[in-house]
Amino acid sequence: MSNPEQLIADFEDRMAESRRKAELMVSEIEAVSVSERSKDGQIGVKVDHAGNLVGLEIGMGVRDKPDLAEEILRTVKAAQSKLAAAMRAEVTDPVGPEVMNQLVSRLEQAFPAPKPEGFAAPPVPPGDDDRFVPEEERQRPPAPKPPEPPRAPRPSSDTGHDDDYFSDGDYLR
Repeated sequence: MSNPEQLIADFEDRMAESRRKAELMVSEIEAVSVSERSKDGQIGVKVDHAGNLVGLEIGMGVRDKPDLAEEILRTVKAAQSKLAAAMRAEVTDPVGPEVMNQLVSRLEQAFPAPKPEGFAAPPVPPGDDDRFVPEEERQRPPAPKPPEPPRAPRPSSDTGHDDDYFSDGDYLR
């Protein structure tokens, strides 16, 4: 049987080591940040380890653009999508690969890569069901509809017939 005091001392040493590793990992995680610039270089953003915007630079040439807010958001999303790779590269993972894999997986889910711009399919006009019909056939006017056959006249109700429901062959008038 082991000495109980030694078991407690060993347990406390392991807990202290685990606490030290966790604090080291937390400090490394909190140090991670990603910077990104817009395509034209006029907008610069910096996001922290949690994806929060912590820095913003706006060039004088784009301050009056009508789509400035959208461009800032696109740049922030591009920076956030790079957080998982930055985390994997900058954190040493002292507590085990399972923790790092879970952290990176959550970042990838929270901040997916933005869709590439400029490759969207052209919009299809509503009701354009003839996309595979040759152009010369699409330009022809539609064929006229055949005329509807004339309806039979409705019998008058003064025939003395008592059957209101089926007098004209239709019970829904």
